[in-house]
This record gives sequence, C-alpha cells and structure tokens, in this order.
Amino acid sequence: MGDSLSAEYGLKRGSGWVALLENKLRAEKIQARVINASISGDTTSGGRSRLPALLAQHRPTHLIIELGANDALRGLPLESTRENLSQMVRSARAAGIQVLLVGMQVPPNYGQDYSTRFFAVFSSIAKSQKVALVPFLLKDVADAPDSLRLFQADRIHPREEAHPILLANVWPELKKILK
Repeated sequence: MGDSLSAEYGLKRGSGWVALLENKLRAEKIQARVINASISGDTTSGGRSRLPALLAQHRPTHLIIELGANDALRGLPLESTRENLSQMVRSARAAGIQVLLVGMQVPPNYGQDYSTRFFAVFSSIAKSQKVALVPFLLKDVADAPDSLRLFQADRIHPREEAHPILLANVWPELKKILK
C-alpha cells in the first residue's frame, strides 16, 4: 500500500519496484501473490481510510506500507502522519498481518528540523510497534552522487532504472518477515 512511488507513476506498467518484487518472489521460489494497492497522490489519511476494506477483501499475510511522502509535500502536521501510520500498523497487526513500514525523507528545503522530525516518524513507529522498517525507500537514488539522472523530469519520481534499487532497499527487510 503506497503512493506514486509504488504505483508506477510515469513508468510503463510492470516496471516499478512492486512488479519487480513479484518477479523476485518467483525467482526465490516464495509462493506469494502481490497486490499493489498504491495510488498516486495518496496520503496516510487516504491509506488509513482505504485499509480496512483492502484487508477484508484480500486477507493478506503481509503488508508493506509506503506512505507519508505526500503528507510532507503538502505540509500536513507530523502528528497526523504519525497517528495515521500507527493506526494502519495497529489494524494490520490486530488482523495477524506482518507489517513492513517503508520510511521516507523530505528534500532539504523543508528545513533541518522538519526533515529530522519527519524521518524520525517512521523509526519511532517501527520501534514502538515492533514492526520491520526500511529507513529510506530512495536510498542510493535520492542521495546518489548523480541523483538527477535517476529521476523523471519532475525530480520527484524515480525513473525505471531506479526501481531495482528501490526493490534492493526493500527486499532485505521483507525477506526477514517472510520466513
């Protein structure tokens, strides 16, 4: 469950990290079906409101939550982001679902204080609720020496060639909770 970073925004279908995950699971001979419930532009509030119906419909054993970037881009209060993500994790865990929370960072123009506090939201939730965490989905993409080559013209959404890196950031933590 995520936003445009997981919904293949600006990419040809089947080339984003979630589609690559399905291929990785097959290659690892892990019997799993991947449902991409990501929506471009989604916020943690939107994800929180959609989650109960999705859990009832699909009855997953694992849930990857990749939300929060649009909250930051819209300047939404950090406490709302924290509460929405926390409630999503609690709901999933109450249903017996393993959760992987995927963290995000905001560009430096948001100021050091906001950036630090936003980044800390994800680790504090993971720690307090004892769920797996990918600290930064865009590691080795947004912080790469020549990062602009890995982004679409909007400088927000990764290009197709960056998505294997995103999967490489998610896979080690996901693999731990698949066992």
